[in-house]
Amino acid sequence: MNLVFATHNQNKVKEVQALLPGNLSLLSLTDIGCTQEIPETGKTLEENAKLKADFVTQNYGFPCFADDTGLLVTQLQGAPGVYSARYAGEQANANDNMDKLLQELISAGDRSARFETVIALNLNNDQHLFKGTVEGEIIHEKKGKNGFGYDPIFKPKGYSKTFAEIPLDIKNKISHRGKAIHQLITYLNSLNL
Repeated sequence: MNLVFATHNQNKVKEVQALLPGNLSLLSLTDIGCTQEIPETGKTLEENAKLKADFVTQNYGFPCFADDTGLLVTQLQGAPGVYSARYAGEQANANDNMDKLLQELISAGDRSARFETVIALNLNNDQHLFKGTVEGEIIHEKKGKNGFGYDPIFKPKGYSKTFAEIPLDIKNKISHRGKAIHQLITYLNSLNL
């Protein structure tokens, strides 16, 4: 079965493809000819995930899942949250976002944070939601070359290395996205597609 992951981010596609059972073929937005960025105008991660999944299903007719992920920092009352991808501005990249966050936390005593991912799945005229979280902390400087986004500055609880230093197979087991994807896969497997 073909299933669209509503993203242009090839890093996300790579992470998720590694988790999918062999009977599911993962397609990206690029694969289905959707070249535009889908507006993320929701006020919550859940709203944004639903918006993206609905856009693909309504405009392209594919079964689809979409995720939205946010980094919620305790010291910043949950910021950057829903604005994590554009925290340092609309044209900002991951380094800009990390630099802004590190600057804001430069004298913070509490560096605790958590990642949250919400996945919206549109399949057989139904929508299902899956959520994953991981607790951790923001370290003082970037470490590691793997991963993307805030991975070089996020150290998950119980680990001595950042997400950017942890091997992908371990990250997929403990990460927010990995947990939400595992829920999605368990659900898809229960359908015997």
